[in-house]
Amino acid sequence: MAKVVTLGEIMLRLSTPGYRRFVQSDSFDVNYGGGEANVAVSLANYGHEAYFVSKLPNNPIGQSAVNSLRKYGVHTDYITRGGDRVGIYYLETGASMRPSKVVYDRAHSSISEATIKDFDFDKIFKDAKWFHFSGITPALSKEAADLTEAACKAAKANGVTVSVDLNYRKNLWTPEEAQKVMTNLMQYVDVCIGNEEDAHLTLGFKPGDTDVTTGELELEGYKNIFKQMIEKFNFKYVISSLRESYSASDNGWSACAYDGNEFYVSRKYEVRIVDRVGGGDSFASGTIHGLLEGKNFKDALEFGVAASALKHTINGDFNLVTIEEVENLVGGDASGRVQR
Repeated sequence: MAKVVTLGEIMLRLSTPGYRRFVQSDSFDVNYGGGEANVAVSLANYGHEAYFVSKLPNNPIGQSAVNSLRKYGVHTDYITRGGDRVGIYYLETGASMRPSKVVYDRAHSSISEATIKDFDFDKIFKDAKWFHFSGITPALSKEAADLTEAACKAAKANGVTVSVDLNYRKNLWTPEEAQKVMTNLMQYVDVCIGNEEDAHLTLGFKPGDTDVTTGELELEGYKNIFKQMIEKFNFKYVISSLRESYSASDNGWSACAYDGNEFYVSRKYEVRIVDRVGGGDSFASGTIHGLLEGKNFKDALEFGVAASALKHTINGDFNLVTIEEVENLVGGDASGRVQR
């Protein structure tokens, strides 16, 4: 298995119990999560040497976040300590036609104020095979954007494959701000993950006829944008999950990928959702695992889609499925029958 590095923010997640609304709730369920942390947990769960790079305050809440990663086998050697707070997000889980809602309280978190001097990237990337980041991290602050670029430069200098999940977040920056930063970062990227909307908002590519909020997909729009992306940035692969949002409870879930020659669409799963937060991260990590294991991009995509379909049935940000469970689903066993 490979040494994999991810860089980002892990947050304290406070979610309403069951399907309660914020105004109904007198307590919250506590979890930890965040894009790149979620990817690290999945890859550690698949047996890789997963390292999560971040900065957390030197207090009990920061330590709880570190412990949440260690619990699942993620290496925390490169998490520096300092700053004042762990970012928080509040989650109200939707159902049927009522969507889920997220409220962020992450301003001035430790990682948003971290600088390049907090990390020794040459040491971090020694013997690493893969580096993953998302568009969320550089959106946190100017310092976080500079940190992300420094990590990308060091990864490439050490011969490490770099992937990005574009992950546009409108609560963190504008499309104009995103495009200025993310377009520059793409020069370091080998594998780009993100849907058509993300490609439009973070990189400025003109969208096709797909509207990710309608539950309907126009795959030709994805194919056209993927071609443009590879032509401009010379990515090895462009990959996207495909979510058909029938309601907050039921989604169609599949994916597509393009390698510059062939456009491939995966099998589709009909998913009854327990928790969709982290679904994209579980897809990214599953696909990364497949590529690291030497699978062709089609088989890697199928593994990622199946892993993420299973994640939607698990509460919390982290995907806690085994390789065997994913491969069973890829092989066609979607019965959900009790295993005795």
